[in-house]
Amino acid sequence: MKTPMVQIQGRLSVKMALLLAFSSVLLLVGPALAQSPDMSYEDYMAQLQACPKECRCPPSFPNAVYCDNKALKRIPTIPPHTWYLYLQNNLIDVLSTDALRNATQLRWINLNRNRITSEGMEEGALAAMLRLVHLYMDDNLLSSVPANLPSSLEQLRLSRNRISKIPAGVFSGLDRMTLLELQGNKLQDDAVTEVSLKGLSNLVQINLAKNQLTTMPLGLPITITQLFLDNNAIEKIPADYFKGLPKVAFLRLNRNKLGNGGLPKNVFNMSSILDLQLSHNQLTQVPMIPSGLEHLHLDHNQIKSVNGSDICPVSADALEGYVTETAPKLRYLRLDGNEVKPPIPRDLMMCFRLLRSIVI
Repeated sequence: MKTPMVQIQGRLSVKMALLLAFSSVLLLVGPALAQSPDMSYEDYMAQLQACPKECRCPPSFPNAVYCDNKALKRIPTIPPHTWYLYLQNNLIDVLSTDALRNATQLRWINLNRNRITSEGMEEGALAAMLRLVHLYMDDNLLSSVPANLPSSLEQLRLSRNRISKIPAGVFSGLDRMTLLELQGNKLQDDAVTEVSLKGLSNLVQINLAKNQLTTMPLGLPITITQLFLDNNAIEKIPADYFKGLPKVAFLRLNRNKLGNGGLPKNVFNMSSILDLQLSHNQLTQVPMIPSGLEHLHLDHNQIKSVNGSDICPVSADALEGYVTETAPKLRYLRLDGNEVKPPIPRDLMMCFRLLRSIVI
């Protein structure tokens, strides 16, 4: 039979074990329950309690509200301390001012794959979002680029809508925007102009692939480094086109209608360009390339032969006194889908001595 002292010690041991276990749980859960540095405990609790019944608000991530894949037809009222709002894959057709009235701290909104039309964009619905940085509206039914976007916006994604118009002044004041995705729309040459893009003074990447362009877009910001124009009907590039785009490093013109006559001899003579893609066009010759180019995609054209002497961007004398720092930088060359047959010409290898991969 156990003495009272042993029983007391036993009960104390159990209590201590429970206390230690509870403390361990608090240590594990505590960080998850900790509110954002910008959110008091009262705001944290209010945020979780105001979570829409249709959505999910993880206690470990109180600034995020997940309302995706719920077959929603409208946006529920969003709590005021929401930074990240996920509404993709629903049936929403209206972006209403009321639903977002209190959510002025939003940084990120994902509205991809809904049914929002330009008529369904209520005026000023996003105007109060002074901290909004990312707006995703791919795969909707927009016919025009939305107006009254907040000046804080840095990335705007509007791919695969029905956009045929970029209203003049729609980007006014958006000098923080660095990325604009407009691929898979119905933009024609007269829609992409200096007037329609005015305001994007710090834009780095623009994607205009899969539209209805027949000429190179004019009036692009001089800050552009990534220009994507695949799957259009572009036939030629003006000789001095890239003088106004001195920072272009990545240029994609795959699946257009470019032939030899559409590429002036030195059109790509830019010190900034690193990656040039001209696949699936109508070229019969390899175009002249700058010495700093590192990746060249020419697959699926009509090229029959490659003459290294003709396309080498440096002189024969320069090759004789070969110096790595001044040598052509081409490392990857793709020529498959043409009429070029092995072996690889020796003069090509003599010029581009840094080549590591050639696909024929």
